[in-house]
Amino acid sequence: MSPAAQFCVIIPARYASSRFPGKPLADLGGKPMVVRVCERAAASRAAGVHVATDDERIAAAVRAHGFSVVMTRADHASGTDRLAEAARMLGLPAEQIIVNVQGDEPLIAPALIRQVAERLAAEHGVSIATACHAIHDAPSLENPNVVKVALDARGHALYFSRSRIPYPREGEPACYRHAGIYAYRVGFLEHYAALAPAPLEQAEALEQLRALWHGHRIAVVVSESDIPPGVDTPDDLTAVLRMLR
Repeated sequence: MSPAAQFCVIIPARYASSRFPGKPLADLGGKPMVVRVCERAAASRAAGVHVATDDERIAAAVRAHGFSVVMTRADHASGTDRLAEAARMLGLPAEQIIVNVQGDEPLIAPALIRQVAERLAAEHGVSIATACHAIHDAPSLENPNVVKVALDARGHALYFSRSRIPYPREGEPACYRHAGIYAYRVGFLEHYAALAPAPLEQAEALEQLRALWHGHRIAVVVSESDIPPGVDTPDDLTAVLRMLR
């Protein structure tokens, strides 16, 4: 990447969670989970790593490990809105690339973070970059919590769905699991936060469909290896601890 295309990482982190309250502070081998995510982001060679939160407990834990915190409002409807506020507070220029890494992804590969940023930097006609990997097992294809993405010939998203796409009427077409990592330019992030919600977005409960509905392109990095899952429940945390060990 050229110096002008350097990127920073912003990690939205909320204390409240219906399935796992206090999740960002869950202990992972002696460190809070959100700090593990910060370490992964720093290893991507990002120009800056910032946690966007509205909770002083999370802020204190992040600062104690030497990472930057941006205190945001508590009433954001989505992580994207929190990201936009954090970018404003940091005073980032419109062309600055931000990678949104979820605070519950302690196994995210640093190389993937950088690849998503590089993909956005390389395609000026694209508004968002994200990632996916091939699905190899039948249960994942039928699981509505596993979000799927269909791609065009240039690796741009055609559609995201909780249903299986494409449907295998003939043959066995490749199916991809979408991973919730996104790269944006700051200028687009401000525009995106102001877009009206889309009917498809509301039907599938997938915020990225808002961008497609309004005509924006999303480039997708296809990871050759499976992208590790995030932590949604205490059982997921146990599984991640086993992987770390």
